[in-house]
Amino acid sequence: MPDETPQTGLSDNAASGLAYLTFIPAIIFLVVAPYNTNPTIKFHAWQSIFLGCALVVVWILNIILLFIPIIGWLISLLLMLGLFILWIICVVKAFGGQRFIIPVIGPLAAKQAGV
Repeated sequence: MPDETPQTGLSDNAASGLAYLTFIPAIIFLVVAPYNTNPTIKFHAWQSIFLGCALVVVWILNIILLFIPIIGWLISLLLMLGLFILWIICVVKAFGGQRFIIPVIGPLAAKQAGV
């Protein structure tokens, strides 16, 4: 296959999808050759890292929202559910060889990846 890297046999799609599992594979793909030279893998790795940062921000916001009865709880639940769905979409699209650009985060990742 043309999109396989010669050293490992891991395809670009597999590496892109694995980058979303946690920030650890994303950082590894940004540091280790030949993945750090592939713009597609770099994009997904950066987007994964930025999505993880957004998750931390939303998690802190959720702690504050949980002090507001009912409305805060609902907003907190919707925020976490929305991020989970967004993460699932990114993983599925990356394994499928497609690029899903998250608003705000996606353009930052594209800039960092040089695409």
